[in-house]
Amino acid sequence: MFYPSVAVIVPIYNGAEDLPGLLQCLQAQTYPPQRVTYYLVDNNSQDSTAQALAEAARHWPLLHPLAEAEIQSSYAARNQGIRSSQGEILAFTDADCRPEPQWLEQLVQPFQEGDVAVVVGELVALPGSHWLERYAQYRDVMNQRYTLGHPLGAYGQTANLAVRRSAFALAGLFRPHLTTGGDADLCWRVQRSGAGRVEFAARAIVAHRHRSTWSALREQWRRYGTSNHYLHQIHGAKLQPPPNPRHLRYLLARWFLKEVPLGLWRWAVGGQDWVAIVATPVDQWCDRERYRSQQRAILPEKAWEIPAYTPEPPPPAP
Repeated sequence: MFYPSVAVIVPIYNGAEDLPGLLQCLQAQTYPPQRVTYYLVDNNSQDSTAQALAEAARHWPLLHPLAEAEIQSSYAARNQGIRSSQGEILAFTDADCRPEPQWLEQLVQPFQEGDVAVVVGELVALPGSHWLERYAQYRDVMNQRYTLGHPLGAYGQTANLAVRRSAFALAGLFRPHLTTGGDADLCWRVQRSGAGRVEFAARAIVAHRHRSTWSALREQWRRYGTSNHYLHQIHGAKLQPPPNPRHLRYLLARWFLKEVPLGLWRWAVGGQDWVAIVATPVDQWCDRERYRSQQRAILPEKAWEIPAYTPEPPPPAP
């Protein structure tokens, strides 16, 4: 196995409830402890996140709590982690995610190839009891295969992503004033800078929690719409087209006349989850929220700023 030095960076905002589960997963990693350090960055939380981090660090020497209170953005918090850390490879996940024990070990293996600058891991759903969570799992929301196949270039979501530190020297850091879309922006800049290519690590698995309320689901798809607008402004990414009433009528008619009867039969006979029956109208609702947000979004002027980065030399070996 290949064991480069790694810094794991996690931005946290009001994540006190998520911390125990996250820390348990990080402490269970099979990666050699002498080759990894964990940087959890409090992004101006209003709950007890800072106190919980400080207490956890007292009992776990590999944990280094950091703070980013100047800019309210997960990308600014990640930049703080990048600047403050050591390690040849920088691995990213989120506070509400649960990495499997071999996540880190599997995530770094593709970096054995010198032309690999970014590695994207697999995202799977945590078991959910609410039907909205099961709907998102049924539709494979957040599946990395969609981002890896983007027309402008492969990218991965920062819930499960690793970047070679030297790539930041060529491409710059995350745009700190973006609130969404920063993962795609970074991966595209890395590839265009000549730092290297993107590789997929299917066995580097992180479980994430889907939304369980309508308000949370609406916020998620509105964020996707905002991201669409930002990436269109910055990179020329294709926008979501406006709703087509004729096509919508066709989809709903097909749903009512074909999908509902077939889904009810499969549910009654084969035990298929009934969320498959309601997936089409929920799809249309999500698309509407994304399109509306895309139309309303305004790219912040400061979002054009890309902080430069010069890696500090590693400390001398003892």
